Amino acid sequence: MSETRRKLTTIFCADVQDYTRLMGADEEGTLASLKRCRESMGRLIESHGGRVVNTWGDGLIADFPSVVEAVRAAVDTQNELAGFNARRPADGRMLFRIGINLGDVIVEGDDIYGDGVNIAARLQTSAAAGGIVISSTVYDQVRNKVAVGFEFLGPLMVKNVDEGVPSYAVKIGDTRDETPSAERSGSARPQPVMAAAKAETTPAPGGRRLYGVLGVIAAALIGINLLSWQGVFWARFPVLALAVVAALAWNRDQARFNRKITLLAILALGLAGINLSTWTGQFWAIWPILGIAAVMGLRWSMRR
Repeated sequence: MSETRRKLTTIFCADVQDYTRLMGADEEGTLASLKRCRESMGRLIESHGGRVVNTWGDGLIADFPSVVEAVRAAVDTQNELAGFNARRPADGRMLFRIGINLGDVIVEGDDIYGDGVNIAARLQTSAAAGGIVISSTVYDQVRNKVAVGFEFLGPLMVKNVDEGVPSYAVKIGDTRDETPSAERSGSARPQPVMAAAKAETTPAPGGRRLYGVLGVIAAALIGINLLSWQGVFWARFPVLALAVVAALAWNRDQARFNRKITLLAILALGLAGINLSTWTGQFWAIWPILGIAAVMGLRWSMRR
């Protein structure tokens, strides 16, 4: 029987966009193109120290001992396949989506299994045609070591994983209309990688707008309160509520801290704010805050 063990590795998952449509249009030609693309991909994976673990249908899984080399292999793959597709008609291009994750996996013989693989597969389905999406665990290792840019996509929900997985798109060429999503089905031709692109993250425009709107509302309430002053600063309560809403929105989009623990911290700060806003000489919020702190400590200590 094959030995079963665990290891930390970088999982590289690739899949063809619109494979069913391509097969329906030209079955033999599509299979020939798939074989050629896989051969190129396998060669590049091996040249970067990786290993092709498995292939099925139009998919491929590989693993790498180096996170940096896995991302470089993905970038080289998309560059080489872009050249291959440039000579093909627009409706016959074979565009791969690639997802990369660094995680703990179960090794059984030559195969790998587990959440680490599932996350890589989910990232792959969220990539644009001809694009690459990586998890935050990969981003943390490569952001200053690979000459490409990155765009933060927010958390992706993955089956059997409690929290969303923060993810980043690797910026290859002009990404103005290449925002990866599970629903995207376009077949835009990928552009060459920007060799000197600066590694960066882009705050979500929706989040910036929300903070701006909340700030304007808070300022308007404070202004109304001061202009109609009757000795009571009533605006403190709605302003506190707006601050909590802004903190919750930030927590939804941030990837630096554990979201559940941060949510408890926001709740504790909200209780402290209510206590101070209704001050009667007693800091009653200390007891629920201590309870929240105990829960936060338990969650932190139980993290894998």
